[in-house]
Amino acid sequence: MSETIVVSVVMPVYNEEKYIDKCIESLLLQDYPAENMEWIFIDGCSKDRTVEILRTYGEKYPKLIKVLNNPHKIVPFAMNIGISASKGKYIVRLDAHSDYASDYISKCVYYLENTDAENVGGLAETKANGFMGGAIAKMLSSKFGVGNSQFRTNGESGYVDTVPFGAFKREVFSKYGGYDERLIRNQDNEMNYRIRKNGGKIYLSNDIHLSYYCRDTVKGISRMAFINGMWNVITMKLCPGSMGIRHFIPFAFVASVLAFSLLGLLHYIFWIGLGLELVLYFSLDALFSLKQTSSVKEFLTLFILFPVFHISYGFGSLCGIVKLFDKKYRDKGYTHKLI
Repeated sequence: MSETIVVSVVMPVYNEEKYIDKCIESLLLQDYPAENMEWIFIDGCSKDRTVEILRTYGEKYPKLIKVLNNPHKIVPFAMNIGISASKGKYIVRLDAHSDYASDYISKCVYYLENTDAENVGGLAETKANGFMGGAIAKMLSSKFGVGNSQFRTNGESGYVDTVPFGAFKREVFSKYGGYDERLIRNQDNEMNYRIRKNGGKIYLSNDIHLSYYCRDTVKGISRMAFINGMWNVITMKLCPGSMGIRHFIPFAFVASVLAFSLLGLLHYIFWIGLGLELVLYFSLDALFSLKQTSSVKEFLTLFILFPVFHISYGFGSLCGIVKLFDKKYRDKGYTHKLI
């Protein structure tokens, strides 16, 4: 291990030309010494200008920036490739859809050195472009939208079950193994669960800050919700215990609406139950939409976005249950390779 490299930034990228400049510019403003860092970008066969942009930065900062290839395309492979190639005492996993406060890396190192946590992270402020993007960002920052996700809803500092992305002590990956390469989604949740299951701790600090740029169209956020909902179920099957109850509330909502609707054909009392559930849901929808908006237009947009997001998520989970009949999702056995 190089004596000068303390922090290895590892970042999976795929078709990030829209965000990568702003992300790298925020890294260039970090107050942590550049000579003690390396930035490893692992590209999943991008079809846009992502690699071209990265190589341009690499020519300016050849000692700092490395670009590697990920032929498997998905994030856990990228992380394992990057960690294997890294030299640092600390591994800071970052996302290209984000930019970072100037003290982000130094604060991560501080908490890794001054707490007994093996992974630390901070608060993610959700941002987006345009009116619709702004409304989606507000939805994703609401407890009605995403539940008790501490890092999205301005949680307090303390030990938690997960953090966004994460800054790790290197020995995490030699003790517990690398990222689970079966998971297209939820690889961070599974990694954090594995740390906690083995007696490690995850620490959230509310003075570590990043901005995450979410999808800015209804189609984009609906597709994301659907895929996340589907992979929550698959992850629960492959990695029991790694997903929390909050990940399945949209599924419970959609399933209950469908159940009440079908049972209503047998007895009218189930229609009453459905009506009460929908009145309660849309009352909460109106309340949280009103709390976060400053105009009638934004209120109506949020009022529609919440159910679109929740229903897409819930139907994704229903499809995930169907996916479990696929042979490749039946075997829970997996050996996490040590890095």
